[in-house]
Amino acid sequence: MPEIYINGQSVQAELNQSVLQAALAHGFYIPYFCWHPELSVAGNCRICCVQVEGRSWVEIACNMPVTEGLRVLTDSDTVKAYRKSIMQLMTLNHPVDCGICDKAGECKLQDYHYKYNGSPSLSRDAKVRSTKFHALSERIVLDNERCILCSRCVRFTREISKSNALGITQRGDASLVRAAEDRPLDADPYSDNIIDLCPVGALLSRQFLYKSRVWYLKPTPSVCPGCARGCTVQIWHRKPEWKLNVLDPRQNVRIERVTPLENPQVNGPWICNKGRDLAQIFERPRAKQAMQKGEPVELPSAIEAARRLIEGAMRPVALVSSWGSNEELDAFKQALGGRFAALVKQDWVPQPGERLDDDLLIRADKNPNTAAARASFPQQDNGERAFAADTDLVLIWGEGFDFARLPAGAKIIFLNAYLQPENGHADVFIPISIQTERRGHYTNFQGAVSAFQPCFPKPASVADAETLFAAIAATESAHA
Repeated sequence: MPEIYINGQSVQAELNQSVLQAALAHGFYIPYFCWHPELSVAGNCRICCVQVEGRSWVEIACNMPVTEGLRVLTDSDTVKAYRKSIMQLMTLNHPVDCGICDKAGECKLQDYHYKYNGSPSLSRDAKVRSTKFHALSERIVLDNERCILCSRCVRFTREISKSNALGITQRGDASLVRAAEDRPLDADPYSDNIIDLCPVGALLSRQFLYKSRVWYLKPTPSVCPGCARGCTVQIWHRKPEWKLNVLDPRQNVRIERVTPLENPQVNGPWICNKGRDLAQIFERPRAKQAMQKGEPVELPSAIEAARRLIEGAMRPVALVSSWGSNEELDAFKQALGGRFAALVKQDWVPQPGERLDDDLLIRADKNPNTAAARASFPQQDNGERAFAADTDLVLIWGEGFDFARLPAGAKIIFLNAYLQPENGHADVFIPISIQTERRGHYTNFQGAVSAFQPCFPKPASVADAETLFAAIAATESAHA
């Protein structure tokens, strides 16, 4: 481990580290735009300059390897002057539209201008104009006037997603990020990661465009349920102290955006586009009314009716949800596992046009907790398994099961969160909460356990599956 000196302090660096990496690892902040720990070194922006002691010039830290006894300064007068000149160059043609930019509050250019420059532009020439709202894809628009040509987006499509969908055309002030003609960015299922990678407001999400400011929002740690990878994510929603009292109150309880929550054991700093679209899953029309044979009833009455059906069944079968959390699976096993022949079912299957799997993140199993469900209940329903002829009760937990496959004459208890025609066909229907309304854990296909937290309150007429199973069992034992 080479020993280097940063601002006169001894630091034990790792072999093959750059000075930038060693400095950041030991609490010495060096600014950067183009460098990213998961991408190759480009050295475009030059803002990460440092000065080697004894030299009169500066060099970029992102491409400077550590060597034994190296002594660098990160805040000398020479470094400060150079850094200020770089910031003046970066902002020379950058539009002053921070007030309407979705990156406001998260923009490195804003932060660095305040910290390292803070002076009016020296130029009296008109800013170079470029294309605004250029459609890179159906999901992403590009503002070339804001682009600082860090090339992070280009390197991501070449090195991480391997779509090779982006490049930089022309030179100098005329340089532009553009999509390749024969490799559309829409075909890249990881394309939205370049929005996070962009250090300025050049790459913008159409879903989030002009929807909110980040200081009105807060992130809640969660897990993407889109496949067996179980990527950790941040679900952004409105802060209670900034709730809207006049406009549509539903805006206070909606998902504004989803971003990755870095997790080296699961997904690193990336997620796929399906993870960005969790609002399309969670914000479907909800089922909030318990029913018996299609007739509305109060939730306690539905729970009592479910208990009576279970108590009177001779050969009950339960189809266990692969979207149930570890806690819910344990609750079912402890409360009702001994009463049912339990089969694990797939709640979701791949949709038309959806990428099945790949070598980066996406898995063919489109359910988040299959591993834990099968560990608790080894038998699975693969869509072909036939029910025994004398099955007289089927408890269906979650989506994705075709009621046409049910044995004739069997009673049905259905636990579901969304409005579906099958809800009214069940003998007992009980609406249950969704992931954004409760806390819990999922176990991914590799055995990694990740936690999710509630974002929004649960409707009063909806049950949590974890407590529901215990409530049914308690009612059943009370009548035994």
